[in-house]
Amino acid sequence: MQPSRDIARLIEIMAALRTPKTGCPWDIEQNFSTIAPYTIEEAYEVADAIQRGDLDDLREELGDLLLQVVYHARMAEEIGAFTFADVVEAITRKMIRRHPHVFGDEQARSAGMAKGMWEKIKAEERAERQAARHARGAEPEEQDKGYLDSVPVALPALTRALKLQEKAARVGFDWTEAEPILDKIEEEIGELRGALAGGDVASIRDEFGDMLFALVNLGRHLRLDPESALAGTNQKFRSRFHHVQRALEKSGRTLEDASLQEMEALWQEAKGKT
Repeated sequence: MQPSRDIARLIEIMAALRTPKTGCPWDIEQNFSTIAPYTIEEAYEVADAIQRGDLDDLREELGDLLLQVVYHARMAEEIGAFTFADVVEAITRKMIRRHPHVFGDEQARSAGMAKGMWEKIKAEERAERQAARHARGAEPEEQDKGYLDSVPVALPALTRALKLQEKAARVGFDWTEAEPILDKIEEEIGELRGALAGGDVASIRDEFGDMLFALVNLGRHLRLDPESALAGTNQKFRSRFHHVQRALEKSGRTLEDASLQEMEALWQEAKGKT
């Protein structure tokens, strides 16, 4: 079998890998749950390549992420649920439907994307999914699901906090500006100090979470993505700590040999260079 630019070849490869007796033993034994962590990991590696500005890596990582889609679709096809073609059809239908100002008739295009139209379209899609579930005899989705329940639980906590806040903001539950959020952060820090003084672990965790949530809210109002901002700080910390390590090694010492005061002095030196 030869490589190809045609998606059909990738689908063929996955089918071959999953074929009993002749396929790959590891691939054959996988299921949706065991593959899900790899799907998340590949998405992060795509984001990492973008962060590093490495387009060669981005090409490779996008391929790895595409493989995950093909993998899940193949497993679904094996149990008669849906195929890769169904996945493509579903997303093309969704994109066309959600952009009437681009793909609709002349009247829709001239009107643009009216406020609230996106949520209206998504509500219609949810109603159609409910009807489809009923038609095939499946249990209906919970009727009492909350407004925020569509935000996936599996998202990284910082990202989920941002998504929850964004969705709440769509119905007006939001700060009008960033400045008052700084006061809220100071309030949360005070409550964390109180929890620390009390020594109750559950309260400390709760107040620490509240403080992080408020910080995410501030970042949102400043148009800063918390994951990206923290990723940048992580890299900065790594770079400065490596400076400390290299400086010590040049003097024939190790990190374990150095005192905190020595490492702090080298850290300040690194800060002056970055």
